[in-house]
Amino acid sequence: MKLKRRPRNPQSETIIALIDVVFFLLVFFMLIGRMDATAPFDVAPPQAQTGRDMPAGGITLAISQDGDLALDGTEITKTDLPAALASQLAQKPEMRLRINAHRDADLRHVLPQVSQAEALGFLDVVLVVTPERSVRGQP
Repeated sequence: MKLKRRPRNPQSETIIALIDVVFFLLVFFMLIGRMDATAPFDVAPPQAQTGRDMPAGGITLAISQDGDLALDGTEITKTDLPAALASQLAQKPEMRLRINAHRDADLRHVLPQVSQAEALGFLDVVLVVTPERSVRGQP
C-alpha cells in the first residue's frame, strides 16, 4: 500500500532572523563608534608642571570651596576685586597673579577670576596645584 505524502506548503521567507542580525550590527557599531565631536585640528591638552618651585613675586588670590575670595590674605568681595587687581597691576605692570583655589571649589568660582585677570592685563596667571603624591599622603 502506498501512502501519499501531503504536498508541502512552500515556506515563506522568515525575515525575523535578518532583523536580529541588523539589530546586533547596529548595536555593535554604536558601541565601538566614536560619539564625541572631534576637532578639525590637533589639540594637545596642557600638562601640570609639578616639582618646580613656585614662581616668586606677585600677588595671591585665594578661593575657598564656597567661592569666597582673599587677596594676599585679606578677604575681599567679588565686586571689589577688579579695582584691587587693577591698582596692583598699575604699580607693577609685569605683576604675576597666583590663584590658589580649594581643591573642591567649583570651576564656576575659579574660571571667571582667570578671565578677569587676563582682561585686566595680567600676563602671567599661575594656578597653584598640589602634586598627586602629596594628595595621597605619600612622601
